[in-house]
Amino acid sequence: MIGLPDHVTACLFDLDGVLTGTAALHRAAWKETFDGFLRRRDGDAFREFTEADYNSYVDGRPRFDGVRAFLASRDIVLPEGDPDAAPSDDTVQGVGNRKNIRVQEIIAERGVSPFPGSVRYLKAARAAGVRIGVVTSSANGAAVLDAANLTPFVEARIDGVVIAERNLPGKPAPDSFLAGAEALGVAAEHTAVFEDALSGVRAAATGGFGYVVGVDRAGQADQLRAHGADVVVTDLAELLEEGDA
Repeated sequence: MIGLPDHVTACLFDLDGVLTGTAALHRAAWKETFDGFLRRRDGDAFREFTEADYNSYVDGRPRFDGVRAFLASRDIVLPEGDPDAAPSDDTVQGVGNRKNIRVQEIIAERGVSPFPGSVRYLKAARAAGVRIGVVTSSANGAAVLDAANLTPFVEARIDGVVIAERNLPGKPAPDSFLAGAEALGVAAEHTAVFEDALSGVRAAATGGFGYVVGVDRAGQADQLRAHGADVVVTDLAELLEEGDA
């Protein structure tokens, strides 16, 4: 019993914030990157990058989409730049690359820990014969899974590298989740999606997935429901407790 409807035979998990605590590391890297950029640009008119900005414009989206969305919210337009732009460049690609370098440094400094409840859930799902995939906008997905010792659970991975290679629209578009279901060989209507980002929940809800689990790590349960979550939990182990009840 893993707390899912009987018609669900596969699970797609977001990574950062659902399986691992790395969402906090990404949030820290984004804040350092954007605050540094805004301070240089705006001087005394500086307004910091907030947690609300992270949740609304960045969380769950591919990196460069997050740069564009946040800057647009401040009426800032930067040139696109090249994909391999130097992190010092004030272009969309440069700012995104700056953030990626910083998050890699933070991960190396602090390490990666999976949520214990998520590990319990993965073990229960595997024991129940449910197919397991990971869908993440992060280009560091493989490294984070390895560092957290979660790779053995994962049958399919759609990450930022795959999304870029296939030119898939990022969350809140459902394409990356649909690619994950296809990789597992399971129809979307028989697949559950586990997401902590509002953009990811919306992607799953609009993609016709069979069940959408919102994971509330940021005190936004009502917003997760409003974006399409069928159920909201603060830890995946809660689903196991429901199944055991």
